[in-house]
Amino acid sequence: MGPSYRTGVNQAGVRNHNERLVLTLIHRGGAMPAVDIARRAGLSSQTVSVILRGLEDDGILRREAPLRGQVGKPRVPVALRPDGVLSLGLKIGRRSAELVLMDIAGEVRGRRHLSYDRPMPEPILGFLDQEAETLAASLPQTARERLTGIGIAMPFELWSWPEALGATTAEMEVWRAFDLAAAIAEFTSLPVLIENDGTAAARAEHVFGVDADLVDFAAFFVGTFVGGGLVLNGRVYAGPDGNAGALGSLPVPGGQLIDTASLYLLERALREDGRAPGMLWDPSQDWGMIEDRLVPWIETAAQGLAAGIVSVAAVLDCRRVVIDGSVPQTVRARLVAAVRARLAEGDLRGITPPIVAEGSIGPSAQAIGAAALPIFDRYLLEGPTAHG
Repeated sequence: MGPSYRTGVNQAGVRNHNERLVLTLIHRGGAMPAVDIARRAGLSSQTVSVILRGLEDDGILRREAPLRGQVGKPRVPVALRPDGVLSLGLKIGRRSAELVLMDIAGEVRGRRHLSYDRPMPEPILGFLDQEAETLAASLPQTARERLTGIGIAMPFELWSWPEALGATTAEMEVWRAFDLAAAIAEFTSLPVLIENDGTAAARAEHVFGVDADLVDFAAFFVGTFVGGGLVLNGRVYAGPDGNAGALGSLPVPGGQLIDTASLYLLERALREDGRAPGMLWDPSQDWGMIEDRLVPWIETAAQGLAAGIVSVAAVLDCRRVVIDGSVPQTVRARLVAAVRARLAEGDLRGITPPIVAEGSIGPSAQAIGAAALPIFDRYLLEGPTAHG
């Protein structure tokens, strides 16, 4: 079968700063001729020519059809070769895990899903090992060698809320001292990078969202537990301990935001009615059959999110807030509309009301953000220079 994800690593290695800058400009701006790359990068034409030739030889870039109809020699745009860099992203959630295979252009080549009552290491590791092999086998042999790493998006301190998960403290305590990266290293040589799940969702919106010029925003992600992340000055800001933007812990009326805007509250209400909550972990399903419980949940979640947004805006002077989640698009739209309504009714004296927008990635944002981690680690840049 040839190389699998267990051994396949792109041998081109970590790129230097100028190579990363060139790749990032193309990643953000799309295919462009060398002269435009040189101008945006502030590099000489000769330097850019050498870099492009090397990246093309390494199979990361490709030349497209010349641009004609202009005075002078036709200019040849250079584009990312999607198969040139591939990565795996695993989201470990409280009720489900999702694994995606993604290329450097952000296209998801395949995904796998696992549902469970509570997140435990052994079945999640088995899922990763088996399904990563399946996804790698779907690639041409040469593409398997282009797998650059595995990104993991997971809640930090997963053991802190066992009651909300219907688990015992002893069951969840296994995570406290568990070395996930070391456990994964037992069955693959690919580099493993771990990030908070809310930060990963913010990264996905920042890198692959519809508004490429959005360089400062707070991102709320509504999952089993609500979380979030921050993008400041064009960079995903994780903080020294990786917990910056832990928006679920914001104090709001009724406790923390996690106590008012999380899907586990809707799950609990359904269970109290004797109804199976399985559709909540499959956002492709229509939630119309739970409208009686959905309406009050949206209202409560919107009140909590509005309070949290006011707090973020007061501290960061944050002008844009994005709300996404593991919910159907129609539910997300209703939630965002309700949040806007609550903000319009609130006391915002001394605060510039931020623009509240829907996220553009959807339920897979955490897994996609995780898959972006290894790619950025070796090939791309963050920050103002990444925007040309």
